[in-house]
Amino acid sequence: MFRKISPFDIKDNVFKMLDKDWMLVTAGSIDDVNTMTASWGHLGIMWNLPVAICYIRPQRHTFEFANRYPDYTLTFFEEKYRKTLQYCGTKSGRDTDKIKDCGLTPKETESGNVYFEEARMVLECRKIYQDDMRPDHFIRPEIAKKNYPRNDFHRFYFGEIIQALSK
Repeated sequence: MFRKISPFDIKDNVFKMLDKDWMLVTAGSIDDVNTMTASWGHLGIMWNLPVAICYIRPQRHTFEFANRYPDYTLTFFEEKYRKTLQYCGTKSGRDTDKIKDCGLTPKETESGNVYFEEARMVLECRKIYQDDMRPDHFIRPEIAKKNYPRNDFHRFYFGEIIQALSK
């Protein structure tokens, strides 16, 4: 059902895709995987490569997987999967099998990364850079104060988009 496309052929409004539609950030292998809902991210060009940037707080279970594995996927869904995305954003993979609970069908890419058959678009990303947000780097400290009241600053991962799949 999926066809390979160039990241340069993605026609979606990136702002809507990330902020309004949300996505699942998934890391691991088919036998050792975790996923979480995210609405913060970036798509663009860095170091002359098509990249996707995702952000994960250190207390999230997916954080462990993102650090342990070299790749991650971003999966985007139609609106009918909103409840699934809400569930995956409020439950921890430490406590429940979110993928099974939601009825998602995990599949493997040729590189062994996990995506979901129900998705409408998949970006498979190979990590090329990561760093932690730091409070002293905020030019507008009120943004850090508002978004990080517990000082749980995100780690961000630049991933080269090595494959894009679309239905």
